[in-house]
Amino acid sequence: MYTIKEAAQRTGVSVALLRAWERRYGVVTPTRTDAGYRLYDDAALSRLRAMRSLVSEGWSPRQAADDVLSRSASELTEHVDPAGPAAGSVGRDDARRLVDAAAQVGGTAIERVLDEMFAAGSFERVVEDRLYPAMVALGEAWASGEIDVAGEHAASAAALRRLGVAFEAAGHAGARDRPVLVGLPPGSRHELPALAFATAMRRAGMNTTYLGPDVPVSSWGTAVQRSGARAVVIGVGMAADAASATAVAAALHRDSPDLPVAVGGRHASDLPAGSVTRLPDRLAEAVDAMVELLGRR
Repeated sequence: MYTIKEAAQRTGVSVALLRAWERRYGVVTPTRTDAGYRLYDDAALSRLRAMRSLVSEGWSPRQAADDVLSRSASELTEHVDPAGPAAGSVGRDDARRLVDAAAQVGGTAIERVLDEMFAAGSFERVVEDRLYPAMVALGEAWASGEIDVAGEHAASAAALRRLGVAFEAAGHAGARDRPVLVGLPPGSRHELPALAFATAMRRAGMNTTYLGPDVPVSSWGTAVQRSGARAVVIGVGMAADAASATAVAAALHRDSPDLPVAVGGRHASDLPAGSVTRLPDRLAEAVDAMVELLGRR
């Protein structure tokens, strides 16, 4: 028998995510010690490994759990985590092909590159290791004059459409819970990472509402009050976003002092220490951190 920490280490599933899968999908049912601590057997670890593998392949957590619970112990060994090529080399190749397609303002070519990206693995892995590097390369190519703003906009819009489809496809798992609100502060319009995070939250079984870019300070408060939000996540992707994100956080703390406020993005660390919860840079780790934060409440 294994403690929850040992189970997490042996399966590659974080403690926070393990608890979420157990609570939301019943994929494992641990026994308890006299002191109330969870204990997991080998069969439970097999189910967790199989579910992790399926989610990595692109299944939603609900679909993965249903599949795992329908299988015998021997059948679970069929699911293995695909290794795939080295992320760095694959990401550079995707970036080059996307830049080349954008340089020609080639809608079909851009769509083809994105099709191949999103067919290559789980949503979180593709976004982190392929899409993000490609979008950075796209911005650098525009800044250097290699591509025109029209091509940059065409590629960015196509990527946002893909994320929107993925967000809707993630469904409404956890809809009975109060929502987590995700969006950008006033003046901020670089929404791709925020939408990717909102999608990953839904895929992890969290009821998530995406507010979009450029949300006024007062509208954050209105959204919290009318939706009964259990937490908010503010994207801080640019240095210029830090001041407006700080203003949003301050207003929320004033009006809803018990509401958890988290920030993510490249410039999340620019906000005053202690005023908000700073999420990890990696997408899956950021989702795990939110699951753990909300699980403590």
